[in-house]
Amino acid sequence: MDAEIIAVGSELLTPFYLDTNSLFLTDRLNALGIEVRFKTVVGDRAEDLGAVLRQGLLRSGLIILTGGLGPTEDDLTRQAVAEVLGRSLHEDPEVRRKIEERLARFGRPMAENNLRQAMLPEGAAWLENKHGTAPGIWIEHDHVLVVLLPGPPGELEAMFDAFCMPRLAQVSEGQRIRTRVYKVVGLPESEVDKRAAAVYKAYTNPATTILAKPGAIEIHLRAHAPSDEQADALLAELGDQIELALGEYIFSARGESLEEVVGMYLVMRQKTLAVAESCSGGLLAERLTQKSGASDFFLGGAICYSNLLKPGWRACRPHCSRSMAPFPGPWRRPWQRAFARGRGLLSA
Repeated sequence: MDAEIIAVGSELLTPFYLDTNSLFLTDRLNALGIEVRFKTVVGDRAEDLGAVLRQGLLRSGLIILTGGLGPTEDDLTRQAVAEVLGRSLHEDPEVRRKIEERLARFGRPMAENNLRQAMLPEGAAWLENKHGTAPGIWIEHDHVLVVLLPGPPGELEAMFDAFCMPRLAQVSEGQRIRTRVYKVVGLPESEVDKRAAAVYKAYTNPATTILAKPGAIEIHLRAHAPSDEQADALLAELGDQIELALGEYIFSARGESLEEVVGMYLVMRQKTLAVAESCSGGLLAERLTQKSGASDFFLGGAICYSNLLKPGWRACRPHCSRSMAPFPGPWRRPWQRAFARGRGLLSA
């Protein structure tokens, strides 16, 4: 089964908001062996939403729409979906009761516009929202599943895990999706692809994607198979060849960051690390301490950014701070030696 996600909301078409719901949904769907083939963001215009949904019905077995289920005038998802599917909307008394009970717990009366949230397309099932007033909607239409979910992540995630995952597990086609990520340093993207392409071009499963990320090149392998074991075997077959092709330039095969790998080797060798930084402004120390457990190898560091401060550092000779302070070179070595010896850096 292939899936499609349609994120509804004009705010998502501005520079100020991101569609994070689709990332969560993709992760959950992949865990069921369901591949997400398309993602679309559409504004709060019924005609635009209708056009996107009509296209999705022609190409996907599962369509998940997020957002647009609130009580306001621009929450148009349920109406647009009902129109495209040719189904009338009716008020569900059980949904209305749930909304009234939730509002009463907060001492709020049932406003007229909240009644919109109790409207369901003909033949649809509703999904309880334990964290808000907008129920989800589950529709089976001409062998296509259409699922409507509220936009707030706290509501969407709880609803999907509680009600959608069990249902989708029953209708997924028994496929599993497994991934492996290699991280490479020391080679440009073009050279990584040159060395790896001779191997991965012979395979359609696993599929291979190469991405340039800050500080590393990533090779993503994605395998489909009836079981996790079979998918892992496919990843191992291709992965072993990629490891041979790239050798020591691969620093991670399990998704670890470069900082995690450095920390792991320091711990293995019972070594510790301290840093003295200037122009990096503490960036190196920040990266090294992003993960818990960094205290096993990282002692600490000092930042001396201004040339005015450097003469006051005990480890930095006056001539270094006077003539070489803005530049890498001789002045760094006294700092490094001082840290290695555990000496204080600031003059009394």
